[in-house]
Amino acid sequence: MSGILGKKIGMTSVFDENGVCVPCTVIEAGPCYVTQIRTKEKDGYTAVQLGFDEKPERLVNKSLKGHFSKANTKALRLLKEFRNVDSASLAIGAEVKVDVFAKGDKVSVTAKSKGKGFQGVVRRHHFRGVGLQTHGQSDRVRAPGSIGASSYPSRVFKGTRMAGRMGFANVTIRNLTVIQVILESNLLLIKGSIPGAINTYVEITK
Repeated sequence: MSGILGKKIGMTSVFDENGVCVPCTVIEAGPCYVTQIRTKEKDGYTAVQLGFDEKPERLVNKSLKGHFSKANTKALRLLKEFRNVDSASLAIGAEVKVDVFAKGDKVSVTAKSKGKGFQGVVRRHHFRGVGLQTHGQSDRVRAPGSIGASSYPSRVFKGTRMAGRMGFANVTIRNLTVIQVILESNLLLIKGSIPGAINTYVEITK
């Protein structure tokens, strides 16, 4: 298995063999359960569906209850598919633990970034603001300025940088290094920061 689901716990720092302090993110990775195996013959592609984070059965609808009972697993909050996985060694209901990774592995982490709400152009696109605060100007310091010409093209081009909703988007960071694997606590320490707030679900792949 080349991937796992987890939850961001927070950040800490550890010392390496040379005594250098390394900042890292702590992730509760697994245990995950195989809830479905996609095959080329039946589904048109190959993939393994993993489930993570148990939840009360009263919160599960009938279709998902049948899905989990067929896989012989408990009710799970998060379901994700991992493609290009060798599913020959896996069975439905099998447990996937954090030991699929080892110290020094290079991984990619995907998560939802922190939501910032509706933001102006200075924060969202790093505009520097317009002009000086002189000649009667009082409310134009953080304004976007002109967003298009009048006579031609007489419209605003698509993609023009303006104020709007910022954050809460899927972000992937590649080539992060696994610093430590703590099997007994299902913890994974990854060098550097990853997207999202504390308790954000993350997808980790080799």
